[in-house]
Amino acid sequence: MSSDLWSFSVTTYSRRGVEPACLHLQSTGVNVCLLLCGLWLGQRGVSCNAQRLQLLRDLAGPWDADVVQPLRALRMQWKASAREDADLNDLREQVKSLEMEAEKQLLLRLERTTRAWPQDGATDVLAWLEGVAADAAHLNRDALHQLRVAATGT
Repeated sequence: MSSDLWSFSVTTYSRRGVEPACLHLQSTGVNVCLLLCGLWLGQRGVSCNAQRLQLLRDLAGPWDADVVQPLRALRMQWKASAREDADLNDLREQVKSLEMEAEKQLLLRLERTTRAWPQDGATDVLAWLEGVAADAAHLNRDALHQLRVAATGT
């Protein structure tokens, strides 16, 4: 397992079944960076509790709302038009790169916040996933389970 959250996230996201599960959960309002952070913390043996979950939400929420979401909205807004306009498609790809960089910066912030949390051997990845996704509208617990299985193999 990767020791840093960014490398872990890139590796995990590339596993079969993870991307579709994440995108499905994202469509219900779940922050994928928080999901990946929850997986990382769970696999590192960090205990999940309400205080830690709230700290992560408080950190991720404003960055996601102010930085990631506007970039994603612009990228999605241009999707149809960019198919027929090469120049716009080039700009859309630049926006996509900025969106990915914004997500990377969020993951780095989450890692800095959690790095000192003790690894006490707790391995309840599902508690982390359910905790970080708790505020989502119409949360599909089956999708969380699928993500856990795809990401961890268990």
